[in-house]
Amino acid sequence: MSNEGNKKQFWKRNAKVPGSIQHVYGAQHPPFDPLLHANLIKAGNRLPPATPGKPKKATTFQEFESITSDAWDVGDDDDELLAMAAKNLNIEVVMETANKVIENHSKQQERQRQDEATELEQTEEDTQEEVAEGEDGDGDEKEDEEEEEEEELGRLGEGDVTSPEVSFASQSSPYADGRLVKSKSEAPIGSPKDAAGEHAGLHRQRSLPHRPPVIPLVARMADQNTSGTPAMTEREASRLDKFKQLLAGPNTELDELRKLSWSGIPRQVRPITWKLLSGYLPANAERRESVLQRKRQEYFGFIQQYYDSRNDENHQDTYRQIHIDIPRMSPDSLVLQPKVTEIFERILFIWAIRHPASGYVQGINDLVTPFFVVYVFEYIEEEVENFDVSSLQEEALRNIEADSFWCMSKLLDGIQDNYTFAQPGIQKKVKALEELVSRIDESVHRHMQQYEVEYLQFAFRWMNNLLMRELPLRCTIRLWDTYQAEPEGFSHFHLYVCAAFLVRWRKEILEEGDFQGLMILLQNLPTMHWGNEEVSVLLAEAYRLKFAFADAPNHYKR
Repeated sequence: MSNEGNKKQFWKRNAKVPGSIQHVYGAQHPPFDPLLHANLIKAGNRLPPATPGKPKKATTFQEFESITSDAWDVGDDDDELLAMAAKNLNIEVVMETANKVIENHSKQQERQRQDEATELEQTEEDTQEEVAEGEDGDGDEKEDEEEEEEEELGRLGEGDVTSPEVSFASQSSPYADGRLVKSKSEAPIGSPKDAAGEHAGLHRQRSLPHRPPVIPLVARMADQNTSGTPAMTEREASRLDKFKQLLAGPNTELDELRKLSWSGIPRQVRPITWKLLSGYLPANAERRESVLQRKRQEYFGFIQQYYDSRNDENHQDTYRQIHIDIPRMSPDSLVLQPKVTEIFERILFIWAIRHPASGYVQGINDLVTPFFVVYVFEYIEEEVENFDVSSLQEEALRNIEADSFWCMSKLLDGIQDNYTFAQPGIQKKVKALEELVSRIDESVHRHMQQYEVEYLQFAFRWMNNLLMRELPLRCTIRLWDTYQAEPEGFSHFHLYVCAAFLVRWRKEILEEGDFQGLMILLQNLPTMHWGNEEVSVLLAEAYRLKFAFADAPNHYKR
């Protein structure tokens, strides 16, 4: 039976069954980086080892298939060819850039020497005029000064006017602290560049290739993609106008708002849009202010009624667990601020007291952060990771806290079975994820079965924390834009996002050859550079899966 299964897998390996995912080369997200895939390139170019004297032990058909490269496997080598092409292209670009830098540097040094020589001649003429009527001793002193100036100029020339290769290498050489010295002011003490002129240092700084700024934890208006370009495009400005027009009406059309929000919400209108889509605010504009005041007063009434009981015998374990979990959250720069910690403790404790069926469960604490950060942006312009929350006015902090509590409560109302006893909601969703992946990518599913990787071992956290531990905060907020706009987004659509997310790493998964390697990969997926583009592609693929399987649940059951 095993041999028959292997044959079946072999002949259907490239079959295009309904719902199967096909690679689209030239549109990889993120773009292929040959430096990150150097091992793959080397492995692809390695010659087959010589046959040893001792006979090898028998291998399975899957192992034989993985180490065999012939005409039937041409399609599987596309990634390696792309990697080799990308590598060659990068080398050419680097060499061309290096030659330009060397040439520019040499020209700059030549101009600098000419300028200094002109200044020296002018100085000599002025000095000669001043001391023309002086004594012979003064003339001797002048000659000594000229000799010292020439010696100093010689030292400058020796320090800067070296061979082009040395000049280029000295610019890009990392020092002990791991930084790239770009200008004279950044060079460590004792550096051979200490004697260089300020003008040459500025030129070196301009000669280096431009590097995009660090992507913030929470992106700005454009949700700053991996290119690091923060400017608002014409399309984004047009979308912002549509949001403002829709929100300015006396009664907001929630269906239209969901359609607009599916592709992302501009930062300026995200707070009020999230409140509307979550059901916290009414669609009628006249009633919003009164509802906000009533709900905020109600929340602080709960605090007066329940929060003092956190040290009681019945509740001290709950409060202690909350107190332990908050410092483990991210971003550290935000949650470790004493004022933020205090707010999170109150939100989580009050929710646990008011929901005794589940109480507090680890993972719920992560769900506060996106709401809190988004509602902080109602009051600040700068990035949240560099902002001291305690500098906000007390009224603003109270509003942010109450709004975060109620919106988190609305979210958890739809997925509370994830956090009741034995967490049956998560168990059910992980099982559905396994069945779905087995249909859309049988190779990935069988590979994990081969090395005895259970979906519950890695996907439990995906369901429990809604992928917040797998993605940067900026990506989570963009993801939640769509979850808020999608019917049952957090409870239903999230399943298809997880399936698309797993298959997104198909290549890396199939390259791992043991249980440990697979678990390390699946628990530490390289998404820190992700931005708006990657999340948009992930959501589009998830929507495709939902369209194919949501209305036909038996389709992904064997």
